[in-house]
Amino acid sequence: MHNARQAKWILLTLLALMLALILATPSYALFVSPPKDPLPILHELFPEATRISDKQGEPALWTIYKDQQILGYGFETNDIARIPAYSGEPVNILVAIDPEGKYLGAKVLEHHEPIILAGIPESKLWKFAEQYTGLSVKDRLKVGGNEKEGIVAIDGLSGATVTVMVMNVAITKAATQAAIALGIIEQQADQIQPISTIKQELFTSANWTELTGDGSIRKLYLTRGAVDDAFEGTAAEEVNKASDDEKQEMFAEIYYTLADIPTIGKNLFGEADYQWLMQTLQPGEHLVAVMGNGYSFKGSGYVRGGIFDRIQVHQKDNAISFRDLDHNRISDLYIQGAPKFNEMSVFRIAQHHEFDPGSSWQFELLVRRQTGPIDSIFTSFKGQYDPLGKYVDTPAAIVPEPELTMVQQIWHDRQLEVVLLLILMGVLLLILFFQDILVRHPTFMHRLRHGFLVVTVVVIGWSWGGQLSVVNVFTFLHALMKDFSWDLFLLDPIIFILWCAAAVTMLLWGRAVYCGWLCPFGALQELVNVMGRYFKLPQVELPFAVHERLWAIKYLILLALFGLSLDSLAMAEQFAEIEPFKTTFLLKFDREWPFILWALLMIFSSLFNRKTFCRYLCPLGAALSVSNSVRLFDWLKRRPECGTPCKTCAKECEIQAIHPNGVINMRECHYCLDCQVTYFNEEKCPPLKKLARKRQQYKDREIPTVTAV
Repeated sequence: MHNARQAKWILLTLLALMLALILATPSYALFVSPPKDPLPILHELFPEATRISDKQGEPALWTIYKDQQILGYGFETNDIARIPAYSGEPVNILVAIDPEGKYLGAKVLEHHEPIILAGIPESKLWKFAEQYTGLSVKDRLKVGGNEKEGIVAIDGLSGATVTVMVMNVAITKAATQAAIALGIIEQQADQIQPISTIKQELFTSANWTELTGDGSIRKLYLTRGAVDDAFEGTAAEEVNKASDDEKQEMFAEIYYTLADIPTIGKNLFGEADYQWLMQTLQPGEHLVAVMGNGYSFKGSGYVRGGIFDRIQVHQKDNAISFRDLDHNRISDLYIQGAPKFNEMSVFRIAQHHEFDPGSSWQFELLVRRQTGPIDSIFTSFKGQYDPLGKYVDTPAAIVPEPELTMVQQIWHDRQLEVVLLLILMGVLLLILFFQDILVRHPTFMHRLRHGFLVVTVVVIGWSWGGQLSVVNVFTFLHALMKDFSWDLFLLDPIIFILWCAAAVTMLLWGRAVYCGWLCPFGALQELVNVMGRYFKLPQVELPFAVHERLWAIKYLILLALFGLSLDSLAMAEQFAEIEPFKTTFLLKFDREWPFILWALLMIFSSLFNRKTFCRYLCPLGAALSVSNSVRLFDWLKRRPECGTPCKTCAKECEIQAIHPNGVINMRECHYCLDCQVTYFNEEKCPPLKKLARKRQQYKDREIPTVTAV
């Protein structure tokens, strides 16, 4: 009767505290934050705005105006870069930038992060997003770490590292795509080619024929017929049109070259004129020589406005025009064999154009025809110039190291933890494979196990946050029903490795290994119970019939949470707070009092009852025990006498996983190996003691052998 009253009291206390946890929790901890309207937030970010356009374009952007002036742009990360966060759903963020690409603000519109909602105030998430204000889309931003060359570090958010790293990737990726679309930044090339330098010490004497023959000097030749063809179908088709006899006549013959190359410039102009031209150049500037007959490449625009409007030089996406200040007229050529030209000029390419003398470029001639007193139509003709490698030193192309993906970055940052955890998994496998040897040394075995549990609690739990949850099970099931992606599960290396370890050990030994060795909260409860027994605190052991019925509670909790998850995963995540794991290890008791009270109750109850939460309430343990029917190994040894008549192991099993008939219930076993210590101990195991007695009696009755002398 006394034990039955104790069981009733414990059950009522647990139910009362579960109800208090649900009812006393602040509302933000139970419900997903509702989505926010972005337009009022945009008005807050742009108080001077007179108009905000509809969201349009690719990518979809709001344009914010003050009268006709553009103040900036706004966009939602979900429209451009939907990246699943810890919950499996993306965090939608409103981002505002100015026309130069500076962040004006980042505001969270919607999220489903249970880590935030059930432990960390949303205000901390908003404060994290405020760090982007004043930064630029051109900056390389990284969460955590120290400032490095070319990288701006952003402060993380303790307890929600994965969430804020996903937010950072979503913000920067979306902002980059928006900035490229707006022309604020250029699309980065796969490789960077440093600018070549001209070999100023290299000079070879050459004549006109040699320089035009090897491509040092190039020619653009146009006939009148080619020009007429270019204007065909336009309003200027009949203007100055050549007759059939005139079509093959020359319209323009233009030679062009890079004149600051010594072999070209000195041969064209002579040493004195070459040096005179070169002394006017600043570092990074170059000279283009143009010589022509026929259609004037100068025109008259440079006289009226100082602009040469008939020629341009193109290199990659750079179009270079020339003004009168960039021009020097050439009256004579020094080189032998050159034809006579009506026009000869040298044009200076300014340093800000970043012209590369080792890269191909094009000379463009614009031909204009008047269609009225003011109106005109023009067309253009281009000539290619491919520089000769012998004239320049071209550095090897720089292939930038590809930026790590978010998953790669996380694993790289935690590689030490990953290695140590894998070593720890290896140690556990050795313990399991050599268990029959280890259990023959009880003192060493108990010290080894307690040491392993301390590492599980302190290192895996409190230091690394490696506590699995039933929420992970629901997330996995929902991912299977939707678009499955490994990236979602690789976001936390420690959790991923622990799930892999749990999966492997469940297949081989059932749920017992994870619950008994790798679960930080289970390990903490066991160590607390060891301490309670050390101080000889009274232990409350329920009758097996009551204990067996209390097992069912955790399965009912699992069923209820699973049913909730089918309707709302976010709601199931909130009610999964019955697990005190997050409070204990992730948030380290830094949260509201009902959560702290619940966690402390579960921990301190283990002073008097071994692993109370694990045995009766843990939905994760219930979920893992489903795999018990497929386990491959059954290495826990039993004898025919176990249960009938021997009850030693059943009485010694501190979580009561051994039935009175001697059968081990592997759905409830935590693989502590205490029963195996007894199994091999001749001083504790009654069948072994009986066998030892018989051996001793046999030795006592044995007649000594008499040897004749």
